[in-house]
Amino acid sequence: MHPLVAPLEGSMIVSCQAYPGEPMRDPRTMAQVAAAVQEGGAAAVRAQGLEDIRQVKSAIEVPVIGIWKDGEEGVFITPTLDHCLAVIDAGADVLALDGTTRERPDGRTLAQTVAAVRERFDGPLMADCDSLESALIAADLGVEIIGTTLAGYTAARPKTTGPDLELLAELAGRLPETSVLVAEGRVHTPQQAADARASGAFAVVVGTAITHPTSITRWFCTAVEDAAGTEHG
Repeated sequence: MHPLVAPLEGSMIVSCQAYPGEPMRDPRTMAQVAAAVQEGGAAAVRAQGLEDIRQVKSAIEVPVIGIWKDGEEGVFITPTLDHCLAVIDAGADVLALDGTTRERPDGRTLAQTVAAVRERFDGPLMADCDSLESALIAADLGVEIIGTTLAGYTAARPKTTGPDLELLAELAGRLPETSVLVAEGRVHTPQQAADARASGAFAVVVGTAITHPTSITRWFCTAVEDAAGTEHG
């Protein structure tokens, strides 16, 4: 097991991202958020965008999992080899990329992309997968971290209310010793994080529920408004 991956067992990884156009969409702000979650016990931080990766890397001591989102449809999480190399050059300790079987913008397969990255980078890779099939393919390629990041966001699986515990359970025990299983996607409560770990996750990624105040505020507003509607109904 890669020495950067082993310490992540049983840990929380926090994804520090803000969406374009939002008040917090600033690399310096994300670096401060990253420092705050490190203080709270995060064992690694996931950062999006080249400048965010640079700023976050300089603000924390735990590993930075770097991605570059480019586009909104199809393969857009570190979608091409050029994106991968740029994320590496920005200082990411772990490179995360789309791990699905979908066609990539540059025409390369996941296998070709991984092989080319290995020529330049000796750090661990993380495949953001959407199904049992894509996860096993990525693991067979030697990708060190298999994430359920895209489960429910492609046509491969239905979108669950919380983390895809069924997929986690299916994958638990099926990955080779060279790969670990990380739960990511719709982990919104501490109980869901615990459930994901209990379903076989090596580590758990939480993003929105910790680092996105706009969404969290909306959750609370909706709950209060719904309660008010029930009271006056």
